[in-house]
Amino acid sequence: MENDYVFESERLGFRRWQASDYAPFAALNANPDVMEFFPNTLSRGESDALIGRIEAHFEEKGSGLWAVERKQDGAFIGFIGLLDVNFDIGIEEATEIGWRLDRPFWKKGYAAEGAKACLAYAFNDLGKKEIYSFTATINTPSETVMKRIGMEKAGEFEHPRVAEGSPLRKHVLYVIKNP
Repeated sequence: MENDYVFESERLGFRRWQASDYAPFAALNANPDVMEFFPNTLSRGESDALIGRIEAHFEEKGSGLWAVERKQDGAFIGFIGLLDVNFDIGIEEATEIGWRLDRPFWKKGYAAEGAKACLAYAFNDLGKKEIYSFTATINTPSETVMKRIGMEKAGEFEHPRVAEGSPLRKHVLYVIKNP
């Protein structure tokens, strides 16, 4: 599968989505632990539709949320990648870096390793000037990854797509600039 990788890190390969990713991605999105800091889990249909939107972003923008494999055994671990932010976070034409990994792959350094590889790709291959990341203020694991990869806190905002009164509505915003 190595030939399918757009880029790699030491332990991870980043590629476009394949038919074999749909079932494990649906299981990941249906897991309440994985989706703890999202408004809800996703059904199989919603998960499949998300892959469709991710692939459409690749077609339109040339980058997106890559399916990520552990190179040692080809295990699908989730996604890490780049998306254009399509709602107001107070920055025009912002690109976000994000990740969602299945629970067995947590606390192994994969999110930070993969995010660093994505940042290198964004800056060196795509010529991006800055990359943003955001999450609910209560999602300290993701905020820790943001800090670990060199991002700096740029502020907080109310996520316009999260219901008022939800503990997930208040978000932290981080940024990293192309060195």
